[in-house]
Amino acid sequence: MDKKKTDPKVFALAAFIVVVIGGGIGAIAYLAASSHTVYIDKAQIEAPIVNLSPESPGTLNDVYVQVGQTLPPDTVVASVGTELIKSTSGGLVISVNNNIGQIVGPTDVVVSTIDPTQLRVVGQVQEDKGLVDIKVGQTAEFTADAFGSQPFYGVVDEVSPTSEASDVVFSVSDNREEQNFDVKIKFDTNLYSQLKNGMSAKVWVYKTQ
Repeated sequence: MDKKKTDPKVFALAAFIVVVIGGGIGAIAYLAASSHTVYIDKAQIEAPIVNLSPESPGTLNDVYVQVGQTLPPDTVVASVGTELIKSTSGGLVISVNNNIGQIVGPTDVVVSTIDPTQLRVVGQVQEDKGLVDIKVGQTAEFTADAFGSQPFYGVVDEVSPTSEASDVVFSVSDNREEQNFDVKIKFDTNLYSQLKNGMSAKVWVYKTQ
């Protein structure tokens, strides 16, 4: 006895319903997540940079450090004319001017350092994209592009009181440009020692309930 064949249209309809339901569940999950977090797509792991320069112009005679070297405070890093340039708070060397014999002055950077313990995730948030929901002390989850979807955790340490724009220009136009504000996320640098200065990141800040 022949088995009844199912109409292909029935299969197509069933598949369509599954896709719609699945998409709906995904959309609900997305809305639920977005209602509890502020997503920051543009962020970077960085620390304040300390630039070392001579007090007066002179010839760059020698540089005694290399990129990647960790320095204690008051380490002689270079010789310019008769002046010895020393590190201030010490830290990790991230750039070196190796143009020996060149004349350098107070505006020229000879060596740059950072303090790795001061690394933060610094994200830029547009003023109309959840900035008002971000407060110091809130928990934040972030990923670093170098480590894929591996989650890291920290706390909002600072929300910039002013935008990145250096010149404020008022416009009554409805199409005026929205401004970005820095949000800094503090994390345990000992726990996450694999995170390095300059890495790109994405952040989810959990709103205060």
